[in-house]
Order: sequence, then C-alpha cells, then structure tokens
Amino acid sequence: MILRFAFEPADNTRLARVCGSLDAHLREIEAALGVKVTRRDAEFRVDGPKAAAERAKALLENLYERARRPLPAETLQLALVEAKAPESSTPDGDGPLVLRTRRADLSARTPRQHQYLQQILSHDITFGLGPAGTGKTFLAVACAVDALERSTVQRIILTRPAVEAGERLGFLPGDLTQKVDPYLRPLYDALYDLLGFDRVTKAFEKGQLEVAPLAFMRGRTLNHAFVILDEAQNTTPEQMKMFLTRIGFGSRCVVTGDTSQIDLPRGTQSGLIDAEHVLAKVKGIAMTRFTSADVVRHPLVARIVEAYEARALREAREA
Repeated sequence: MILRFAFEPADNTRLARVCGSLDAHLREIEAALGVKVTRRDAEFRVDGPKAAAERAKALLENLYERARRPLPAETLQLALVEAKAPESSTPDGDGPLVLRTRRADLSARTPRQHQYLQQILSHDITFGLGPAGTGKTFLAVACAVDALERSTVQRIILTRPAVEAGERLGFLPGDLTQKVDPYLRPLYDALYDLLGFDRVTKAFEKGQLEVAPLAFMRGRTLNHAFVILDEAQNTTPEQMKMFLTRIGFGSRCVVTGDTSQIDLPRGTQSGLIDAEHVLAKVKGIAMTRFTSADVVRHPLVARIVEAYEARALREAREA
C-alpha cells in the first residue's frame, strides 16, 4: 500500500525536526515499522503493508504536531514503541489512566504497561517481572506517588536487597540510609522525576518517604503504606516470604525484578522465581510479565534483550 500526504502548513523548521539530520528519524521509522518513507519538501510517501503504512503516517503526523519545539531523542523512541503496539496502549476500550505526578505526560506506552498499572491500582500485591527498560520500577513509583497525593496511603516505603552485581564493594561509610542509598538510586531517580527534589526532601523529613533495607524488615507490620520491593530477583525464598507477610491493613505492595539478572551466589534460589510459582494461583495477587516488546529505552536495549533471550532459549533446548 502507498500513502501520499503533505503537512499543512508547511514549516521547514518543523520538517527538519521530524526528519532528523540526513533523514535519520525517517530511517529509524522505516526499520521499526517495516515501511519505506520518502519525501520531497513537505510531501511524503509511505510504502508498505496497509497497517504499517497507516501507523507510519499517524506517527509522522504526531511528530509534526510536537515539532513546534525541538524533539528530544526519547520522544521519537517512545513514539515508536507506541506505534509498534498491537492496537493501542489501552486494551478492552478502557481510557488512559491518569496519575497525579509532576509528569503530565506520564502514561502507559504498551498494552502490557497499561495492564500493569491497572493491576497495581486494583490489587494489594502486584508482581512486575521482565527485562530492563520496561518501566517496572518507574511505573510502580508513579503509582506510589499517586496514592500519596490522593491520601490513600500515608507513606511510601522503598526497599531492595543489598546485593552487588558481581562485585564486592566492601563496607560503605555513613549511617544506615547512606549505606543503602547506592542500592536504591533507581528509586530515588524516579521519585525526583515524579515529585521534584524539594518535595522528596520534605517528604523524607515528614516521614512520608522511608528507606527500609530488606534485611531489617523482619518483625514490622506495614499499615497504610505503599511498599515497593525492587530488584526482587536477588531475594532468597525466605526473604521474599518475610517481606510479603509484612503487608498490613490499607497497604499496597509492588514487587519488581528481572529473573535474567540474578546476582545471588551460585546455587542460591531466587525468591522471585520461587514466588512466581508458589503464588501463581493465589487470589488477590497479580503478576505482569514484560517482554522485550515493552522496552521503552534506546531501541538497542530491546535488541540486546532479545539476543540474550534467544541464547538462553538455545541453551535450554540443548540441555
């Protein structure tokens, strides 16, 4: 199918932003959607399968509308993720989910991300499993911020197992919070993005935000809190059971992890993999399993994930 169209009113500055240097953006769209895009001034021609050609046309129109201002690199990448989604990022006809955060443009980029958000909002315990870059942690923090802003919880508790990624850092200086900070940096980054530095600082002072090392969670009951356990693939089954049984009244819990990046000592079972099997049929617990199709970082990240998944599949077949 061939689609021909032109942008009105024609604006050379906006066209340059949409096409990129030496039409680099057009080449990325071609590679991602499997179409051929050619242009002459403001007139475009898209050649390819009907569905792909229509998606490419809609994507270009969307980018042209946004191009009144310079287009950051991530804008194109996120737009490509949305364009490649099977239908829309709101399955079953549901409208977009609105979360109260500082990011007005925050939304699910893929159907599975939308499902993940729905499950967090409707279940007391939600598991998000999948590769890096799929938004597991960021969306969990966004839901936590939304719950705090709406006063449905009184505090946000961030926790993570203190396990190094194949290295031994030795003893870290400072108090308990300073020792754990390096491990919780991804959660802090998301909080700063969604609340702002000043709000995060004040929330810590008021006790609305708390850093709780996983090893020190035993014996606690967490009422009216939004609790996030990040990097859960590095918990043991005993730690996972201990953590999940801390949840009290009025609380919500999100557990995130990537079972392909386990840093536990060889021979130690991952608590996330164990929980995935043990809790699969427990009513009230939701599980979202992301794939490389949900990666919303640089497109190379999705290809890297796919390459490692393909190797793991080959090795499993040969075993």
